[in-house]
Amino acid sequence: MSEPFALTEEQWAVVDLPADALTLVTAEAGAGKTYTLARRLDRLVGEAGLGAEEILVLTFSRAAVRELRERLSLHGDAARHVRAQTFDSWALDMLNRVDARGEWVERSFEARIDGARQAIDDELVDDLYEHNLRHVVIDEVQDLVGARRELVEALLDRFECGFTIVGDPAQAIYGFTVKDPAERKGETNRFFEWLRGTFGEDLTELRLTHNFRARTDEARIALGFGPRLRVLSETGHNGGEVLLKELRDALAGVMSFGDFDGLAAEALNSHPGTTAILCRTNGQALLVDEQLQAIGVPHRLQRSARDRAVPAWLGMLMARIDASSLPRERFDEVLNGLPVPEGVNADLAWRLLRRTGSGRGTDRRLDLARVRSALAGGRLPDELTAQPPARVVVSSFHRAKGLEFDRVLIVDPGSGEGQRDFDPAEEARSLYVAMTRPRDELYRVPTIETRFVRTDPSTKRWGRYFFKRWHRLGLEVAAGDVTTNHPGGTVDFAADPAELQDYLATSVRPGDEVELRRLHPDPIGLRESPPYLVIHGDRPIATASERFRADLHTFLKLGPSYEPQHFPALISGVRVDAVETVAGDVATGLRAGLNDHGVWLSPRLVGLSTFIWDKGESDAQSQ
Repeated sequence: MSEPFALTEEQWAVVDLPADALTLVTAEAGAGKTYTLARRLDRLVGEAGLGAEEILVLTFSRAAVRELRERLSLHGDAARHVRAQTFDSWALDMLNRVDARGEWVERSFEARIDGARQAIDDELVDDLYEHNLRHVVIDEVQDLVGARRELVEALLDRFECGFTIVGDPAQAIYGFTVKDPAERKGETNRFFEWLRGTFGEDLTELRLTHNFRARTDEARIALGFGPRLRVLSETGHNGGEVLLKELRDALAGVMSFGDFDGLAAEALNSHPGTTAILCRTNGQALLVDEQLQAIGVPHRLQRSARDRAVPAWLGMLMARIDASSLPRERFDEVLNGLPVPEGVNADLAWRLLRRTGSGRGTDRRLDLARVRSALAGGRLPDELTAQPPARVVVSSFHRAKGLEFDRVLIVDPGSGEGQRDFDPAEEARSLYVAMTRPRDELYRVPTIETRFVRTDPSTKRWGRYFFKRWHRLGLEVAAGDVTTNHPGGTVDFAADPAELQDYLATSVRPGDEVELRRLHPDPIGLRESPPYLVIHGDRPIATASERFRADLHTFLKLGPSYEPQHFPALISGVRVDAVETVAGDVATGLRAGLNDHGVWLSPRLVGLSTFIWDKGESDAQSQ
C-alpha cells in the first residue's frame, strides 16, 4: 500500500464520520472525491469495524469502479477487499442470488434494473441485506435518473443503514437517457431532492471544493462556472442559454489548436503527456478519428462504459492449456511466453481471474470453465476489460466524464440552435465537464462540419449522407460487427483457423486499416445484405456479423415499400480497434483444431465507413 496523501479539512470531515451517518457530499470537478471515498472506506473497515461484506459500493460507470478499486489497492489497507460495482452489475448479482432460474444474464440492462427494484419492493432481498448491510457508498449520483434512481431509492428506503453519497449537480449530463423529453428535465437533481425530503435533518451535507487536477490558469478557466451550474440544476430555473453562451465565450478565448493537418500531427505525436480531443457527439468523434488516421497520429477512440473487450492475451493463454484447470505456476510460465502488452502484471492478472475462476478448495488453481463462463457472460472484472492507455484519446464529452488528461483539445460544439430536443442547461453542463478535464493545457479546435453525418434512427448508428435523402455514403462500424460464434476461417471463407489465430496474435494491431469486401452480390436472406469479408492487407481475417448485415440492409432501405437491390462492393474507412478474446461454439472450435475451451481471437472494428460501389450498381443506387 502506498503512503496516503494528507487529507484536507473538507476531506477529513467526510472520512471521519461515523458508520451510521447519512451523508450527501457535493464534490466539485477535480476535488479528489475518489481518493476521499477510498480513505472513507478504509476507515469504515479499519476504525468502525465494518466487514467488507457489510459495505455496498455503487457507481455509474465501469471506469469509475476501476478507478476506485485502483485507489483502494494503493491507499486502502483494511478496505482492499471491499467490492465496488456498477448499478447494472449489482442488479444482476442481486437477481442471480434471489432468482437463480430467472436467466437474468440474457435479459437487457433495463429489464435487470426493473427486476431488481421489484425484488426489493417484494421483500425478496431482505435476507441479503436486512442484517448484513451497514453502509452504502454511491458515487456520481447526479447521473442517477429514471429506473436506476428508483432502484437506489427503493434500497435506501427499505433498509436502515448509513450511507455516503457523492455527486455534483453541475456535472449532471445523462438526462438524455430518459426517453420522454417532458420527463427529462424533471429528472435533473431529482435524487438530491428525494434524499433531502426523505431524510430531512438527519442528512449531513458536506462539500469538497479544493481542485487537485488543474495546475494552470487555463486549465481552471471553467471552474468558476460550477456554482452557477449547480444552482441552475438544483432550482430548475431558466438561465441555461446564458451559461452556455458564457462557457462558449470562455472556450473561444483559449488558444486555437487549428485544423488536423501536418503541423497538428507533429504537435500531437511529439507531446510527452496525455492528450484528449473531446467532441460534443460521437459522430464528431468518428470524424476526428478519421482525420487523425489520415495524418498518421496513433490514438484511441473512447468506448462507451458498457462496451468491453477481453484482451487477446487471455485467449492466447487459454489456447495453450489443454486441461480444465490451471495452477499458478503454469499460469506464470505460459503468460511469460506470450506477447502481452506492457503493463500486464502476472500477480494482478491472476488475482483478477480468480474472482471468477477459482476452484473449490484451493487458491492456487483457476477453473477455466468458470473463466470461460464469465468471459461469455460479460462478468470478467473491469480491470481486465479496460481500454489500454493511449497518449491521444478521442472521445465525446459524455464518455470523457471522470477522466483527466495533461492536455485537452475541445472541438467547438457550436451554438446548437435548431437541434431537436435542445436543452441549453444540459449542453452547458456537458461543455463544463469537457472544459474541466485538463491538468495543464486547454485548446479549442474549429467546429467540424457534420451536416452530412447524423444518426440513422432505425439502426442507431452514425451514417454518411448527402444532399438527396436517398444518398447513403457510409455507415458506422462498431463492436459486434464481426462474427464471433465461429472462429475465422470456418464461415464464408476457408483458411487454416490455427494459422489465422497466430496471424491475429502477431500481425494485426489496433489502428490497422481494414476493408469489408462483398463476397458476392446476393443477400443471404430477407432483410440482410450479402456477406462481407474483413480484409487485412490482402487476406481475410473475419466475416461481418448478421447484425451488421441486417443494419446495412436497413440503412439502405429507403422506405417501407423499397427493397435495396444493390449493396456496396467495398466498405472502406474501417480500422481495427482491438484484437479481442471471444467465446463461441465449443464444438466448432474443436472441429477447427483449436482449444476445447471455446475461446479464440477476433478483430474488433471501428470507424465511420465509406461505401464504394461497382459502377453499374452505383448508377442504380443513384436512381
